[in-house]
Amino acid sequence: MKQLTFYFDFVSPYAYLAFERLPQALQGLSYTVRYQPLLLAGLLQHHGQRAPAELEPKRVWIYRQVAWQAHRLGVPLRMPAAHPFNPLSLLRLALACPEAGDTPNRHVCETVFRHVWEGGLAADDPARLAALAAELAPRQDPAGDAVKQALRHATEEAARRGVFGVPTIEVDGRLFWGLDSLDMLAACLGGEPWFDGPQWDDAARVPLGVTFGRP
Repeated sequence: MKQLTFYFDFVSPYAYLAFERLPQALQGLSYTVRYQPLLLAGLLQHHGQRAPAELEPKRVWIYRQVAWQAHRLGVPLRMPAAHPFNPLSLLRLALACPEAGDTPNRHVCETVFRHVWEGGLAADDPARLAALAAELAPRQDPAGDAVKQALRHATEEAARRGVFGVPTIEVDGRLFWGLDSLDMLAACLGGEPWFDGPQWDDAARVPLGVTFGRP
C-alpha cells in the first residue's frame, strides 16, 4: 500500500477540488493519505514566486476556470465573500485538531474546506471561525506556539522537498502538482510502465534556456 502526502492550503480552490476529487480519481487503488496543511504564501516566498491572484487578469481567469471545473466534476463550490483571504487561522485550527505531531484526518480537512468553499461567506469571519472551532473541538490550542511552529516547519519541509504550489501530492519521492495531475498520479499508482522508464528523470535534465523577465 502506497503512502501519499497531500500538501494543501485552504485558500486554494484547486486544492479543494483535488481534495474532493481524490477518492474518485484513485478508486480501486491501494493507498493511504497523509493530509499536510502548509502556508502557500510562505511557499511562494521561499521560491520567489508571486501569488496567482496578484495578476488581475489571471485572477479572473482562475475564478472562471475553477467554477467550470467544479461544474464539470459535480463538486459544490461557491466562492468565499472575498478571495484571497488570510488562511492562517484555518490552517492552525486544522493542525490543532490531532495530537501534537500528527496531521489532521480527512474529516477535519473536509470540514474546513467546505467552510471556505461551499457557503459563499467570508472564510475568515471571526464568528464563523469560532463556530468552526467549536464544531471541530481541537485538542491543542490553535494559537499556541506548538501549532504555529508545526505549520512553519511543515511549510519549510515541503519547500525543501521541492513542493512549489498546491495541491501537490507526493508518493515515493515523486511530486504531482495540480488538480490536473490526478490522472497522472493514478497511472503511477496503477503501475503504468512509463514511470519505470527513463522519461521521468530525462524530463528534469532539459537545460534552461533564456530566463524571462531578467537581463
